Amino acid sequence: MLEGTSRGAAAELPIEGELPDLGGAIAWLNSEPLTPAGLRGKVVLVQFCTYSCVNWLRTLPYVRAWDERYRDDGLVVIGAHSPEFAFEHDVEKVRSALQAMGVDYPIAIDNDFAIWRAFGNHYWPALYLADAQGRLRDHHFGEGRYAGSERVIQQLLAEAGSPGVDQEPVAVEPRGVEASADPDTLGSPETYVGYDRAQNLVAPAGVLPDRPRVYPESPPLGLNQWSLSGSWTVGRQATVVNEAGGRITVRFHARDLNLVLGPPASGAPVRFRVLVDGAAPGPAHGLDVDDEGHGTVAEARLYQLVRQPGSVADRTFEIAFLDPGVRAYVFTFG
Repeated sequence: MLEGTSRGAAAELPIEGELPDLGGAIAWLNSEPLTPAGLRGKVVLVQFCTYSCVNWLRTLPYVRAWDERYRDDGLVVIGAHSPEFAFEHDVEKVRSALQAMGVDYPIAIDNDFAIWRAFGNHYWPALYLADAQGRLRDHHFGEGRYAGSERVIQQLLAEAGSPGVDQEPVAVEPRGVEASADPDTLGSPETYVGYDRAQNLVAPAGVLPDRPRVYPESPPLGLNQWSLSGSWTVGRQATVVNEAGGRITVRFHARDLNLVLGPPASGAPVRFRVLVDGAAPGPAHGLDVDDEGHGTVAEARLYQLVRQPGSVADRTFEIAFLDPGVRAYVFTFG
C-alpha cells in the first residue's frame, strides 16, 4: 500500500499498539539503555537483526542512510540484535562486526529474545516504526519497500512537528554483500548445513548427528542439492570438518553465493579453496576469495564466495578446507 502512495500524500497509518519495553536487552552498544518513556517525542525505528544474516545486511545501507539523514530531525534508530547462531551471542563479536559495518546507532543486545517476544516478532530483518507519542504506526518484514518506509519516517517526523524534513529519498548505492539480490536470476533458496534445518543433502548412507563420519565423493547433484565429502561432524546448527581436505559441494543458480563460516574453537585460521564448475572462479570470485579461489576463515561471519559478473546459469560450487575445524552454518544466495 505504501509503495503506491504518491509523494506529498500522507498515508493513513493505523495505530498498531504501543512501543514495547526494551528492558530485556542484556547490554547496549553505542548508547545507554533506552526506554519507551525516554523516547517520547522522538520517532523511533526498531529493526531486528543478526549480523551474519544476508537479508539484514542488504537492508543496512538504507537504515544507515536514514539514521544519518533524519537523526537531527528527531529519528532514533535502534537495532535489536537477536542472534540466530551461537557465535552471535558473543557481545564482543557483535560489537566488532557492527563497527566494521559502520553501524553507530544504538544496538540492544537481545540474546534472550526478550525484545523479540515483546514485539511478537518472527523475522530477520523486521522493521517497526513508532511515532513521537510512543505508538507503533508501521512495520515491514524482510527486504525491500525502502521508499515506503522512508515516506513513513518523513510523515511521522512531520506529525511530530519537525520543520523542514527533507522529502527527497536518500541516495544509496549498495556494494559487496550489501547489494540487493537479483530476483531475475535467483533460483536457489537459503540452505542450512546443520541437521536442525538441513534440506536437499545428498548422503546415500545418511547422517550421524553429532558424530564423526567419513562421507564419500560427491555424486552428481541436481539443482539445489548439496553434499559433504571427507570427515565431518554434522551438528544441530553447524557442520564441522574434522580433517583437512573436507569438501562441500552444491549445485546452485544465482548471481551470488555466500556461506556463513566460523573458525574452530581455538580461533586458528582455516584456509580454503573454491572451485566453480571444477575450475578457479576467476572474475566470478566473491569478496572473500581471490581469482584462484583461495581464502581464509579467520572470524565467524558471512563470506561472499561467488559473484558472477555475466550470465547466470546452473553451476557446481565446491569448497575444500585445507585445515581442520571450520564450522559451516548456511548457504545464502543473491
